[in-house]
Amino acid sequence: MNTVEQTGAASLGRQRWLRLIPIVFVTYSLAYLDRSNFSIATAGGMGKDLHITSATSGLIAASFFLGYFLLQIPGVLYADRRSVRSLIFWSVLAWGVLATLQGLLSSVAALIVVRFLLGAVEAAVLPALVVLLARWFSKAERGRANAFLILGNPVTVLWLSALSGYLVEATSWRGMFVVEGVPALIWAFYFRAKVRDRPADTSWLAQDERNAIEQAIASEQAELERAGKPRRPLLEALKSPAVLVLSVQYLLWSIGVYGFVFWLPSIVKAGSSAGIGATGLLSAVPYAFAVVAMLLNSRGSDRTGIRRPYVWPWLLGGAVAFYGSYLLGKDRFWLSFALLIVAAIALYAPYGPFFAMISELLPQRTAGVAVAVINSAGALGGFLGTYLVGWLKNATGTTAAAFLMLAGTMAAAAVVLLLVPKTRSERQA
Repeated sequence: MNTVEQTGAASLGRQRWLRLIPIVFVTYSLAYLDRSNFSIATAGGMGKDLHITSATSGLIAASFFLGYFLLQIPGVLYADRRSVRSLIFWSVLAWGVLATLQGLLSSVAALIVVRFLLGAVEAAVLPALVVLLARWFSKAERGRANAFLILGNPVTVLWLSALSGYLVEATSWRGMFVVEGVPALIWAFYFRAKVRDRPADTSWLAQDERNAIEQAIASEQAELERAGKPRRPLLEALKSPAVLVLSVQYLLWSIGVYGFVFWLPSIVKAGSSAGIGATGLLSAVPYAFAVVAMLLNSRGSDRTGIRRPYVWPWLLGGAVAFYGSYLLGKDRFWLSFALLIVAAIALYAPYGPFFAMISELLPQRTAGVAVAVINSAGALGGFLGTYLVGWLKNATGTTAAAFLMLAGTMAAAAVVLLLVPKTRSERQA
């Protein structure tokens, strides 16, 4: 790279982080908001008003993941071949309508259908955003870039938990759905106005800056593609042992994540006997710690260039925390709550290095589809985690069995990750 290109790359580095990352972060944050506020509605009186049990509530929440599973791969194939920008514009617009509609329904069957459709339109958002970041950020930056993307998950649940509880108190669970669904309708048009698929498509970069970043990323991709450029990305992804093992691993991990996210407010409300406003604040506390852990862990992973040791030990720690909550039982809530904070840290800290690992195991075109395949497996894990925690809670009358299940799946996720083939950086280290 010549001097002009180096200067352009440095300037572009600032421009990318300032212009692109906040938009990507907010987009995924809104997706996670409209996906996860169902848990606050459940704790805030929806179950009582609609006369639904914990098991039925879990089924309604889990129906999201069936739609999420089915549209993952078709969505990311469209994003890869056509346009990330176009896909996300229409997805955000559609999920804003569906998220708002949740507050207007009283039928369990209608809620299941709407949750299913909400999952379908959100399905390709995460893998499409990972594809977008892979086009804009080099390997040395990708762990942090992906961490800022996934940071939309715990940060959203942090303020969602605090705000939504008080919105329910001020209006109702119906009012909360409507108020929190509207921002997506506005954001869709802002995203389309500000984001372009590749550096070459932008108007805010000089030509030498566009060339600098595109050449840097093309050079990295050339190293991965020397063995042969994949002609059929989906087939190549499905044939990859790494993708298959990571799919199993992410399914197990997602059981823990979504079992935790969707049922934490109900667990906190039952254990603390607090009102819904205070329940929301307490439910936000674990995510505040998780945000800090995500940033520190992804930064450490980028500095070393190694991913695996920044993932599996956290997952094993989460298993220990869930098992500790199981041993404590329902009568020592505050000690159990401290362990749930540890569990939240362990669940979220590895996300940045994990998604960076996928990009580094496979060429870019295959990696985008691989993220969709792996995220589809995660959707099945989300369905199982959300439904099974509700079913176990309803069947046993306590959360003990649910904590034991979550401990087992997190421990299994840590072990399975060790079976993934090593990246070149790991082999060199």
